[in-house]
Amino acid sequence: MPAAAAPLISSVQKLVLYETRARYFLVGSNPAETKYRVLKIDRTEPKDLVIIDDKHVYTQQEVRELLGRLDLGNRTKIGQKGSSGLSRAVSAFGIVGFVRFLEGYYIVLITKRRKMADIGGHAIYKIEDTNMIYIPNDSVRVTHPDEARYLRIFQNVDLSSNFYFSYSYDLSHSLQYNLTVLRMPLETLKSVTTQTRQESFDIFEDEGLSTQGGSGVFGICSKPYEKYVWNGKLLEAVRNTVHRDWLLYIIHGFCGQSKLLIYGRPIYVTLIARRSSKFAGTRFLKRGANSEGDVANEVETEQILYDASVMSFSAGSYSSYVQVRGSVPLYWSQDISTMMPKPPITLDQADPFAHVAALHFDQMLQRFGSPIIILNLVKEREKRKHERILSEELVAAVTYLNQFLPPEHAIIYIPWDMAKYTKSKLCNVLDRLNVIAESVVKKTGFFVNRPDSYCSILRPDEKWNELGGCVVSTGRLQTGVLRTNCVDCLDRTNTAQFMVGKCALAYQLYSLGLIDKPNLQFDTDAVRLFEELYEDHGDTLSLQYGGSQLVHRVKTYRKIAPWTQHSKDIMQTLSRYYSNAFSDADRQDSINLFLGVFKPSEGKPHLWELPTDFYLHHKNTLSPSQTRQSYTYWWTSGVLKHLPLPFDEVTCAENRRKLTVKKFHKYEEEIDIHNEFFRPYELSSFDETFCLAMTNSTRDFMPKNVGIDPSPFTVRKPDETGKSVLGNKNNREETVLQRKTAASAPPPPSEEAVSSSSEDDSGTDKEDEGAVSQRSTPVKVTDTGDNTKITENVVQSTKDVYGVNLSDIPSEDDLAIYARFVQLGQSQHKQDKGSQPFSSKHHLDRVINLIPISSFSQDNIYEVQPPRADRKSIEIFHAHIQAGRGNMQPLGKDDFLMYREYIRNRYM
Repeated sequence: MPAAAAPLISSVQKLVLYETRARYFLVGSNPAETKYRVLKIDRTEPKDLVIIDDKHVYTQQEVRELLGRLDLGNRTKIGQKGSSGLSRAVSAFGIVGFVRFLEGYYIVLITKRRKMADIGGHAIYKIEDTNMIYIPNDSVRVTHPDEARYLRIFQNVDLSSNFYFSYSYDLSHSLQYNLTVLRMPLETLKSVTTQTRQESFDIFEDEGLSTQGGSGVFGICSKPYEKYVWNGKLLEAVRNTVHRDWLLYIIHGFCGQSKLLIYGRPIYVTLIARRSSKFAGTRFLKRGANSEGDVANEVETEQILYDASVMSFSAGSYSSYVQVRGSVPLYWSQDISTMMPKPPITLDQADPFAHVAALHFDQMLQRFGSPIIILNLVKEREKRKHERILSEELVAAVTYLNQFLPPEHAIIYIPWDMAKYTKSKLCNVLDRLNVIAESVVKKTGFFVNRPDSYCSILRPDEKWNELGGCVVSTGRLQTGVLRTNCVDCLDRTNTAQFMVGKCALAYQLYSLGLIDKPNLQFDTDAVRLFEELYEDHGDTLSLQYGGSQLVHRVKTYRKIAPWTQHSKDIMQTLSRYYSNAFSDADRQDSINLFLGVFKPSEGKPHLWELPTDFYLHHKNTLSPSQTRQSYTYWWTSGVLKHLPLPFDEVTCAENRRKLTVKKFHKYEEEIDIHNEFFRPYELSSFDETFCLAMTNSTRDFMPKNVGIDPSPFTVRKPDETGKSVLGNKNNREETVLQRKTAASAPPPPSEEAVSSSSEDDSGTDKEDEGAVSQRSTPVKVTDTGDNTKITENVVQSTKDVYGVNLSDIPSEDDLAIYARFVQLGQSQHKQDKGSQPFSSKHHLDRVINLIPISSFSQDNIYEVQPPRADRKSIEIFHAHIQAGRGNMQPLGKDDFLMYREYIRNRYM
């Protein structure tokens, strides 16, 4: 790396809320509980939020003294011990934000979390439970009759469903952006550090700043991308008053991670989906785009691949690929008042100069660079014009915008009627999608943080030489992005994205030197693992937007789905229709209130009284825009000259202002990811380790038969999966169902029942799985009576067992040596209790006289001596054993002096 840089790790990861009658004291600490920060929240203001952050870093002893003084000062009588003046209200892991309806403010805290993924040692957590606490005291509370209704609407957004956060990794940005920032030149980081200190000087900000030679490390924290942050409005009231460690940004969407074992080498495959918080909502109530170019159901999906054996961002191998889905960027909608399964599509406004499409593609050029590739999957031929309306308008908009762009950066439009190809018996849908995927990945390239391996340069692949993107000294950059859409951006879109992701995965594995050709076949363990991740991803996004899981899956388009799948598809269609007709309006109100699109106020109509939320999402309806966009130069100034690179990743003054850079010592906790990941001060259990619990290609997908090729890139038969051999899919299904919970739509009762019992059944499943995997030959047990069992061994050929044919018979000398070896083993290990000891001893002497060459009781081919311990060490060990049994020895004078010195250094 050009400079020693690392992501900043938040020092507020554990929170405790203390309560008095007049104040809330929020005490936050790092995981080691060595550094503390304190927020003071006033409870005497009925409607205003008064928060004081002294920005001081406390030690553990200082916090104890502070809380002790607060407790003593808030008691009703001096010296009274019965009633405490300071009570502990709740423990938490982060602040979601502060919200106010018609009364006072509430604080929303994360009380439960679960680790979902790990990227280079940076943990990604899912919110499991939250607590919403009213701040003002009851004595100053001004009640309002509609407050309780607003509270119920706000809590209808289930924060325990697919909301994610990280203390050290910016989830709102891609891996390419995060690693590009860390590779900024040293001079740039120094200038940003100086600039930050001049603009907002704070004596406590410089606590770790040092200029001691080259031992300093730059800690970098970037401003989050607001589009994918879902609690931005909730943190707006405190963003400029509290230290940045208190601000925890959450995203909504999907996060899943699986382990791909390649001959024991762990490769983590991660899928992160970021749902846009702009123009967010439910299926039929949010279509098309708003006046600012934000489209409905916009989700950015990123697949990250990295070698988990090396954890560092600077030394490890990382690769990622990003693609986007989103509604057609036009002014269009569907009227659901007719109660039709497919309401007619109507264009709400004429847009001859493609104003809204220009705004949308301008955002994409800034974030992704060029080329922007549109894969339009809507129907082209219909008896009655329905979906084709969108295609015609989109073609006109893209044609208009392209005439002003340079030809090398033009928007690429690919129309493909996927539904028509699916109905045809002569066409293979996935083969055609694979051709499209190859051309797309070759144009955009992908991100990898290491240069091409020497073997790739020595023996280059034809496809590799045609790969696009931007090649730099440190690796490759993805330039441009694929934007996929159908009408709903659910079923067809997810299958198309899977095929593009599968193609990109092959290139990623090839770039890391894990396969010899950038090509992956179906029915391999790697593709099955990746397909399962994408199905979970599609089900989760479909539940959030459409109210049901996917109707058509990858197996449906491969035409290998089981016959029971048809009935499941019908049920999902009915579930989606019911959700759209009866519950989507309430979910839309909840999302509008949660995201701050609607703000309750006295004297204005309530949320439930509004006939439509159109003017809330289209701001130009309330006040016309002050700046008018050009019809020809429709992109932001400065974007075009940096293409094909994305403007957001270019080193310029505007982007440098989005960074916070501090200089630390090499081993400071704020930048020490090793200390953050391994937690050496905590007692860890291997059974609870995340890397052992995640989906594993060897355990969950590879067949358990002996002699099977362990490579995850070997094509298997459909019945040769690890699940079919083991026969226990319950644990996997429970894990999958835990991921498939929608943001505002509760899952069916069966899913809740299964997911709630998954923790209790997981241990049993693991034991069964281990017992089966230990067998070398499958055994079939048949019951023939009450107490009679006949065991039948399934005979396998030597080819199946050992992988080779044993054609030649061993020689007589080999057989004699083998017979002597068997006899020796039986004589040493078989204990025949029925035989007399004299005959056993005579039998051993007759075979061979074994003389141990080791001081240990067991045989050993190395002559070793046990370690010698001095007398003092033996006494310490015996004292330790006695202490474990409860027999404590009296402490000596040296022990008291040592303990006193420890207390003085630790707490004084």
